[in-house]
Amino acid sequence: MAQLRDINDLWQNPAAPSFIIAEVAQAHDGSLGTAHAYIDAAAAAGADAVKFQTHIAAEESSALDTWRVKFSKQDATRYDYWKRMEFTEPQWVELKQHAEEKGLVFLSSPFSLAAIRLLERIGVPAWKVASGEVTNRLFLDAMIDTRKPVLVSSGMSYLEEMDATVAHLKAAGSPVAVFQCTTAYPCPAEKIGLNQISELMQRYDCPVGLSDHSGTPYPSLAAVTLGAKLIEVHITFSREMFGPDVSASLTTDEFKQMVAGVRFIETMKANPFPKDSVAETLEPLRRMFGQSLVAAADLPAGTVLKREDLSCRKPGHGIAAADYTSLIGRKLKQAVKAAQFLQPEDFA
Repeated sequence: MAQLRDINDLWQNPAAPSFIIAEVAQAHDGSLGTAHAYIDAAAAAGADAVKFQTHIAAEESSALDTWRVKFSKQDATRYDYWKRMEFTEPQWVELKQHAEEKGLVFLSSPFSLAAIRLLERIGVPAWKVASGEVTNRLFLDAMIDTRKPVLVSSGMSYLEEMDATVAHLKAAGSPVAVFQCTTAYPCPAEKIGLNQISELMQRYDCPVGLSDHSGTPYPSLAAVTLGAKLIEVHITFSREMFGPDVSASLTTDEFKQMVAGVRFIETMKANPFPKDSVAETLEPLRRMFGQSLVAAADLPAGTVLKREDLSCRKPGHGIAAADYTSLIGRKLKQAVKAAQFLQPEDFA
């Protein structure tokens, strides 16, 4: 079995790399085989974790649960849709086992108390609180009872609600992380809220991440430069796939590029390079690309140099062009040819 990242490093090791989550959600469209295929794709793309959503229609929905946006011709009601998204407990066990075999931490957002109990039985290492459940104390307290970390998405919440939830979790001793999130699919650039990364870090003194729905890799890369320790992005095999999240997702190839970008940024941030050290290591190139002073024309012995008597040529192995003023007014003790590199011994 591949080595899994320990999600607890988010709280125990400030230098740990950002924790990158590939969000499958309902991209599997109720197909167990497709769900397994997304696990393979997430692993190949370099994710640290794969996340699903655990829906049990009879436990979370009712006849009053209307469509927000009617996207499915197959499902008459949202209840029908959630029902079609269900997997059995043995199937969830298989998905978790597959993820861990691929080196992925397995996560899933629960949408009912029954889903919390199911996920606890199969052994998820942490909880992801969806944006719509931030104020649901029944859910929060059930999660607190497990003594596992809780990752909270802020997509629909007022700061006052987030304050209360984070305080409640911290008071109970739960490790907490908070995602800046905007519940818009796709989310336009002006609503990403990158400014919230640093503000939430100061406000809650906990790991902060970005749950992005822009359908582009750019917000995640920017968030990491600002100190985000978690990145969650929806994935899809193709923009031609069916589902409500496709427009807000990265293709698996785009996700792979995003991961590479995040790791590149982390390497840069972890290796500050003083400018003088750069110049010192590039000294041979500095000489190659630099220019030295030469005679602008044939000059006889006794010439008192003026600026118009000087020109410059590569390489920078002689008197540097930057030092030309030191030669103005100096007298040549011997004749020099045009374009001849000037040397200290040429002067009286």
